[in-house]
This record gives sequence, structure tokens and C-alpha cells, in this order.
Amino acid sequence: MAEMPIFEKKTVLVTGGAGFIGSHLCEALLKEANVICLDDFSNSHPDNIKHLLQYPDFEFIKHDVNEPFDPEQFDELGKFKIKFQGIQEIYHLACPTSPKDFEDLKMKSLLANSVTMINTLDLAVRYHAKYVFASSSVVYGEFDDNEALTEDYMGVVDHLTPRSCYDEGKRFAETCVETYREIYGLDAKSARIFTTYGPRMMLYEGLLIPDFILDAIQGKDLTIYGDETYNTSLCFVTDMVNGLIRLMAADPELSLINLGGNQMFSMVEVAKKIISMTESSSGIKFEPALLFATRKAKADLTLAKEELDWVPLVRLEDGLQKTINFTIANKEALLFDRKR
Repeated sequence: MAEMPIFEKKTVLVTGGAGFIGSHLCEALLKEANVICLDDFSNSHPDNIKHLLQYPDFEFIKHDVNEPFDPEQFDELGKFKIKFQGIQEIYHLACPTSPKDFEDLKMKSLLANSVTMINTLDLAVRYHAKYVFASSSVVYGEFDDNEALTEDYMGVVDHLTPRSCYDEGKRFAETCVETYREIYGLDAKSARIFTTYGPRMMLYEGLLIPDFILDAIQGKDLTIYGDETYNTSLCFVTDMVNGLIRLMAADPELSLINLGGNQMFSMVEVAKKIISMTESSSGIKFEPALLFATRKAKADLTLAKEELDWVPLVRLEDGLQKTINFTIANKEALLFDRKR
């Protein structure tokens, strides 16, 4: 497949670029690329990217990625010379991940894992671009133990549950990636992302860690949606971004990989740690599990170590401290936004 000439920096498109992981990815990519950030703020926030708007190599386009996107039709992208230089890389991260608003965003999830897959993969074919899709560990199904799953585990997912537009949707999306690899010879890969945390996570969406921190700062009880046995692996967002970038640069023969934490943490212990780190008097309470909050296994990272030379490096305590610092620094704005 012929490569389009690159006259200056490479140009990278990130869907869901104003989201939690997407905004950190855009920030990291700016060190080496022109970055086009696509988002419609349906499950993200403008504040996540406001510090990037000052950079000439960054351009934000408010666009629903469930609709076709032609970058050559946007005047503000003219500076990237896409008509002549093309787009070299596409990261498709756009998909709602809000446990509390899951019901309201079901169609968004369904389309992001189907129609948008075709739209973005067609764009990759058009520009001969490399492609990375943000899949999820939910494709493996639900687990109650500490089993580490390898990429060849086929998973057990009921395709007709109330949340199958996301779970089965991710499986179908991976099928789209694999089909485009076979038919078009596309350098396209899927990253099965396990639970990730850090600054810029959506607040009061049932994602636990950001809500733990904000409630602890305010002296409110921390809410766990589940019981005392609820545990999960955790990966700090900068580690995840590093893994995604390494995956994009990896051998085209590599098509699928796990990215996440390789250690399970009790959410009760994480909550207690946050209470201690914020010197809070908060307690812990439990509420019924949310539909979107699947119990996940931990990632077997053997392939990531071998193919990407990647392992998560940020210790839980350090990651939590960075997230706490961000939340404290932005507390008033975060609380104001929550009240609107």
C-alpha cells in the first residue's frame, strides 16, 4: 500500500480526543505530530483540551463521529495540508463510558462500535493511515477472581443483555478492524483497555476514583457501587497513553493486545487509601452495582512486554496523588460544573 508523502510533521486524528484518555493522548502526540481532535462533548468536557488550544499544531473539531468526517472540508485544517499530505495515523477512542448515563447513551455506544468503525476505517483506507482502536476488556466477559487473561481467550459475552451495545459492540468493532486488515491490508490494531484512572475523568458518573477523591475532600461518604468484594485492576492514564502510542508504532503483524494493570486492587482499600491521603473524615458506603460496572479480570501483559516493551510504571500511590492534586487544584471549577 503506497504511502502519502509527508512534507512536515505527521498528522494524527483522535476521535474522542476531548475525553479522559483521549485528551492525554492528544497532549502526548503534540510532541511529534499535528493533532486533529474530534469530539462532540456527549461524554467529555471542553476543559480537558482548553490548554491545548494555544498550540498551532493542535486543532479541535466539534463533530459527532457517528457521522462521516471529511477533513478536507474544514477550512481550519487547511494548515495541515491534508489534501496533499494526508493523515498518517487514526486513533478511534470515541465511545461513551459513563456507568450512570449508560441508558441515555446506548445509541451513541451502538453507533460508535459499528457505524463509526466503518467511517473511521474507511478514512484510514483513503489516506493509507495506520489505525488503533480502543477496545475494552469487557470482550472477555465478567470475572470474580484474579485470573489474568491472555489475548487468545475468546470470552463469554451475552449479546442480548441490556448493556450488550457496549460489550458485544466492542467485539463487533474488533471484527471490523480484523476484516479491514484482511481485505485492505490495513495496518490496524485493537487495544483491549483495562480499567484506567487519572486526572480529567468524568465526575459523578460512577467511575469511583474521581468521585472518591471529590467526596473525600468534601467530607462526604465514599460510595462503592457493589460490595466489599469489588476489586479491579488499575492503570494510570499516562501509562495507558504510552501503550497506545507504542501499539501504533508496532509491527503491522501485531493486531491485538491487552493494555492495563497487572495487579488487582480492592476498591475498599483504594477508598481507604484516598481517605488517608486527603486526611478526610469520610466513611464508606455501598450501593447496588451499576449496569455498566462489569467485574473484570486483570490483564496478562506478556504480549505487551514482548512486542511493545511496555509495562505500567506508575505506582498506585503516585497515580492517586497526581489525581488528588489535580482534583484539589480544580475543585471549585469541578463542583461548579457539577451543579450546572
